[in-house]
Formats: sequence, structure tokens, C-alpha cells
Amino acid sequence: MRKIIVTEFITLDGIIEAPGGNETPHPHAGWQFKYRHPEAGKYKMDELSSVDALLLGKTTYEGFAAYWPGQTEGGFAERMNRLPKYVVSRSLQKVDWNNSHILRDVAKDVAALKNSDGGDILVYGSATLVKALLHHDLIDELRMMIFPISIGGGLRLFDDNRELKKFGLKHSHATDNGVLILEYQPIS
Repeated sequence: MRKIIVTEFITLDGIIEAPGGNETPHPHAGWQFKYRHPEAGKYKMDELSSVDALLLGKTTYEGFAAYWPGQTEGGFAERMNRLPKYVVSRSLQKVDWNNSHILRDVAKDVAALKNSDGGDILVYGSATLVKALLHHDLIDELRMMIFPISIGGGLRLFDDNRELKKFGLKHSHATDNGVLILEYQPIS
């Protein structure tokens, strides 16, 4: 069975919104760029190199599809463009980014993808999708890069739905600029 690995940039106050800058009109969009670090860059490249597919929500897919096909420099862009991409959306009618496929139902279609042949599947961002994956217990690993910044509100990974989820720490690392890299596995 393939593993679904979620990776998120997150602030100290638990916000995952607009780390790259233009995903939403958040007043502090682009907050993670102030903390670029060679260790973090290597971690993200190793993470991408270790999987065989991407699983994305509609908003993240549309942002990535607008950016990555035009990028050709370096191994990261090449890998992003080459990997199979699965976008979960009830409203998208077509996907144009190389090797992209639409899935309609999180519980049914993502579970089927997880049970298919192949290597692990990486989920970037995709807050709405990740919340649904958490709800349906479809996540095998949760990776968070916690940045030493508070941005005063925005979209959170965990809502106030009072759903209990337990995780065990698999790995942790602190970069010298204060970013924590944490890897967790769900505990049943």
C-alpha cells in the first residue's frame, strides 16, 4: 500500500495560509520566504525525490499549474513537472498540467489511489483536502516545517471541530534559523 505524506509550512500560531505569497490576499502572505535555509531546501528536495506522485487540492493545483510548467531550472522543477499529479475536485472539468488526473471523492478515490501500485504520494498545502484526509484517516505521515513567526490569524490546519487525532513523533530537526522540521505518524 502506498503512503500518503502531507507536508505543510506552518507558523507558530498554527497558520498555513499563503506561505508562498499569492495564494490568498492575507496581509502577511509570503511569510516563509524570510526563512530560506540550505537545510530546508535540501529537505524539500529529498522529500519530493522520495515520492512517486503528488496529491493536491484544487486551489493548490491551480497555483502550481500556473507556475511550475514554466520552470525548467534545477531538479525540483523537473521533478514537479514529471510526476503524476492527482487533483481532488468536484468542480474542475479538465487539467492541463502534464500527467494530471482528476479525482472526485476523497474517501473513495483517494483510498483507491492509496491502494494502487506505486510509491508514496506527497500532498503539498491543500488545506481543505488535508482536513478531509485527516477526517477519513488517510494520512500516513504528517510533516510540518514550523516557522518562528506569528501572523495573527488565517487558515489553520486543524479546525475547532473537536475531532481527536493522535500522532507519534517520527523525526525532528531544528535549523539554525529557528525553523523546526517535525515528522509525525498517526496513532490509532
